[in-house]
Amino acid sequence: MPLHHHEYFSDKAPLYAAARPRYPDALFEFLCEQCSDLDCAWDCATGSGQTAWSLAHFFRQVEATDVSAEQIAQAVQHERIRYGVQPAEHTNFSNDTFSLVTVAQALHWFEFDAFWPEVQRVLKPGGLFAAWAYSWFHIGDEVDEIISELLLDKIAGFWAQQNRLAWDGYRDIPFPFTPVATPDIKFIPRWNLAELLSYVGTWSAVRRCDEAHGSACLTPLATALEQVWGPREEKKEVAMDFYLLAGRCEK
Repeated sequence: MPLHHHEYFSDKAPLYAAARPRYPDALFEFLCEQCSDLDCAWDCATGSGQTAWSLAHFFRQVEATDVSAEQIAQAVQHERIRYGVQPAEHTNFSNDTFSLVTVAQALHWFEFDAFWPEVQRVLKPGGLFAAWAYSWFHIGDEVDEIISELLLDKIAGFWAQQNRLAWDGYRDIPFPFTPVATPDIKFIPRWNLAELLSYVGTWSAVRRCDEAHGSACLTPLATALEQVWGPREEKKEVAMDFYLLAGRCEK
């Protein structure tokens, strides 16, 4: 039986929590500068709480929700974060609650006809909505070529249609808010080989490839990368393609 999209991440929740990178401070500094107050923020589809944890360093209270109980169970804890299992499109939050609503690496999975009215309902007048995504990455010509040949080409047919919305920088998503100009955010984590392989192991297309072929998609990739990486613990810059969408809720 085919899995729902969130199930591709639910049963990999411990790996997801360990492998997904934290976002740069410059992103949150920009978002907070755009908010009239730092009272309460909602991180929607929080996953294992990477964004919520960063927001908690700025906001008095952070509500962090995800449809996956397994993801919430792995979430990083903080005294100013309250986690809950709720769908993005229907929550129990009161009207006009949040100064900021964020969605990291998940907006493309939502049902927009239901999600946008929910965001408009819970945002304060003039509140900010922000969503971001990262897609392909660049390490170096030799490594990139191996990843393209032994992974990207192999899993090309296993991506869900929604992923393409993220790859296109969310430009084709209907957006009901007044756009806010965004800075060019540099997103360049530093990973060793094990960290890189753990990250790509969280991709939904890798999971689907594994299901179809009954074997690990990453084994040939790992073998080939070991030959060119250098010491396994050597950390390399992984330059991510990063997209940020922001808008203000006018009521």
